[in-house]
Amino acid sequence: MIRRDEFVSRFGGVFEHSPFIAERAYDDGFIGDELTVDKVHIPLVAVFRAASEEERLGVLRAHPDLAGRLAIAGELTEDSKKEQAGAGLDRLSAEEHARFTELNAAYVEKFGFPFIIAVKGLNKDDILAAFEKRIGNSRDEEVATAAAEVEKIALLRLTSMLPEK
Repeated sequence: MIRRDEFVSRFGGVFEHSPFIAERAYDDGFIGDELTVDKVHIPLVAVFRAASEEERLGVLRAHPDLAGRLAIAGELTEDSKKEQAGAGLDRLSAEEHARFTELNAAYVEKFGFPFIIAVKGLNKDDILAAFEKRIGNSRDEEVATAAAEVEKIALLRLTSMLPEK
């Protein structure tokens, strides 16, 4: 059985800057001997969904803006940096960057957390289209959509770390 400190060290960042999720999954006895994608993802998601509304919003707020100031300053987590680069967000034209900056500001103003999307398999045009569509959502719709995207990001991160079965 993996020790708690090892588990939290290894999986505490799967949900962006939110090690409490891994801590609770471990402490609640959800983690067994077998560390596979499903056997880690399912308990982490259960803890995320059971967290208070304020805690879930904290997880959403922990995500960086896409192509935002943290990316420019080189301060993204390694996972976020790879994910954004894979979608081409590190190679935006000045016009594209201005559009992302404008949308990021409007989105945060409206919803109180950054736009979150699992960027793997998407390109900058796909992301911009989703951004422009989702900014029209209600707050409840967008909280639910962002939470689902966070869970998808966690799954993608775990898939790169663990065997499937």
